Amino acid sequence: MYLSQRSVEIAMEVLADIHPFYGIGFLMFKSERLPVGQTVHIPANQREQDFLKRYYQPDTRTTHFFRAFRVSDKGKFWLSPDYAWKGGQSVRTRTFDKAFLHERNSDIWGWKFNYVEVLKEQLRTGTLPPCALAVWLFRDRIWEAETTAENIVLTFLEEFNITDEERSALFDASISDHFGSGGLLASTPFSWSLAMRHLDIPDPPDAPVEEGGTLAALSVRGVGPARALDLALARRVNLFTGDNGLGKSFILESAWWALSGTWADLPVYPRHDAERDEPRITYQILGELDSLSSGEATYDWDRQEWSSQGDLPTIPGLLVYARADGAFAVWDPAREYWAGSPRSGSRPIVFSREQVWNGLQDVAGARTTFVANGLIADWILWQNSPEKGVFDTLRRVLHRLSPPDLDNGDLGVLEPGRPVRVARDSRWIPTVKHSYGEVPLVYASAGVRRIVALAYLVVWAWEEHKEQSRLIRREPQRRIVLLIDEIEAHLHPKWQRRIMPALLGLQDALSTGGHSQLLVATHSPLVMASLEPVFDAAKDRVFHFDLARRNLMATEVQVAELDFVKYGSVDSWLRSSVFELGQARSEEAERAIRDAKRLQTMPSVSRDEV
Repeated sequence: MYLSQRSVEIAMEVLADIHPFYGIGFLMFKSERLPVGQTVHIPANQREQDFLKRYYQPDTRTTHFFRAFRVSDKGKFWLSPDYAWKGGQSVRTRTFDKAFLHERNSDIWGWKFNYVEVLKEQLRTGTLPPCALAVWLFRDRIWEAETTAENIVLTFLEEFNITDEERSALFDASISDHFGSGGLLASTPFSWSLAMRHLDIPDPPDAPVEEGGTLAALSVRGVGPARALDLALARRVNLFTGDNGLGKSFILESAWWALSGTWADLPVYPRHDAERDEPRITYQILGELDSLSSGEATYDWDRQEWSSQGDLPTIPGLLVYARADGAFAVWDPAREYWAGSPRSGSRPIVFSREQVWNGLQDVAGARTTFVANGLIADWILWQNSPEKGVFDTLRRVLHRLSPPDLDNGDLGVLEPGRPVRVARDSRWIPTVKHSYGEVPLVYASAGVRRIVALAYLVVWAWEEHKEQSRLIRREPQRRIVLLIDEIEAHLHPKWQRRIMPALLGLQDALSTGGHSQLLVATHSPLVMASLEPVFDAAKDRVFHFDLARRNLMATEVQVAELDFVKYGSVDSWLRSSVFELGQARSEEAERAIRDAKRLQTMPSVSRDEV
């Protein structure tokens, strides 16, 4: 068992009112068994440094020490790496100098006979809380299930050699009600990142930019189809459902902007009825270590643009956005370091549908940069390369995203065929194998082309990210965020039923070693039904956009998080609150059934009415 998250956080709040000497310098000397009335050689600065590293460095990202004791300044949470040589030494030799036998500018130390009296006089709070000290210092230790607060305090007193005189004069003999009323132990260890979030502790000054972020929350005000939309997003799957024109694509565009700091197309524009100070977008990004960073932007009416986000403590993982019109956008954190600071001067790679297939160039003055070769050129290059690693990855991703092969009448697995030449094109063109032969991709069906384009862009983005990471000497990201609008577009119902489970296993095909966050807009009941075997309420969510009456004269768009109900059949999904059809039939048939039900409730019915 471990000390519970709440008990450690309570201890941290209690210790904030204690002078730091009692939790650092005093305990360091006690652990060194500093004698009373005589001196010994102790390199106090180095020993205090070692003590701080052992007990006051819960954040592994930093060389700073957590300032658990903030009696002089509640707003300062971090001690500098050289605190033992500066602040700590000053406290020992000035504030508490009357407690020590010490030769100036030496490592000779000892307690004076009256040191307990001196320490008690300096203790402004009256007594020290032994349970709070013990809980904080032993926060990572494993305890027996029957351990009590008294046991933990006794362990603290013994390990730090606290004498009876010190205990009587300096320490509170009672156990705080907070620690003695239950909830002291838990089966999960204390999480520093959670404590930072719960107690509003800022990152240490030298904390590196956290990477691999996913979108945790998104709120918009005065923008889009509704005055206010608020979404708390899940770690894995986020499905957006609802009628056309209610804001699903708008939310994807806003989510892309929150993660990347750029717009994939035109920026969203404030509502015509918005007040000057109303339009704003706020968001939270969840880092790989579960830390949350927040951001907000407002609309500048004078410049007709959104205020810059600037740098955030957390940057997202690799982003791929498949838009409904066949265009794509990619944001690569490795490329952002070229600007000197991630998210500073962010510049995504935005592909039109044509550029996905034929390549994207950047022309600046007399210099042309080849941003991407395009699907046709890269496919042929990867297929003919002696090193088949990238092509094997593409083959795995295509296999994962392929339609089902249930019988001989189905399209089957998307397997690469032999390149061919086609009329009026000097390039070799990739092909895919169908049951009736090999088809050049430029002549493939709309559904095949869309999934092949998605597979290519994901593989291209991942391979480019690995290469850019190698160039800047950084480890590649392990998280990918996929945003897909109208995922079912051009797909047969059998394929619609397969595509979402396939996307959940995409990173296995890429071998990234991480996981994906999916933000997907859909109108398909088959997409919803396909998630019934795999939906996990702990990491997946469904958001429904609907019109609600605001007053007698007007309606407004609202978004609600729906409980995921397993409706089973597709017609049950169509009649559910997600799709809101009265009947899974034609409009005429639905009207006929509605009229028939109405007639059955009437006391008498004429032949003509029947």
